Amino acid sequence: MKKAVALRYDREKENAPRVIASGKGISAENILKIAELHNLPIKKDEDLVELLSKIEIDHEIPENLYVAVVEVFQFLYTITHNEAKA
Repeated sequence: MKKAVALRYDREKENAPRVIASGKGISAENILKIAELHNLPIKKDEDLVELLSKIEIDHEIPENLYVAVVEVFQFLYTITHNEAKA
């Protein structure tokens, strides 16, 4: 069954990225559709989604996931900056 997790990080207001949506099945499809509608980048990583889906909504990610999430943000940064240059 498909799972999806949405993260938000506002470094001026938050100490760490925060889970703002999480779901499986139809809920996961809706999360992905909303991301696509808003042209938000999507990173597929089943293992990370599995870990992040265990975090309660509106809670910051734990320190032990920082490295994995930083890799996602680096990927997203690269995508958004490459699209801006195009």
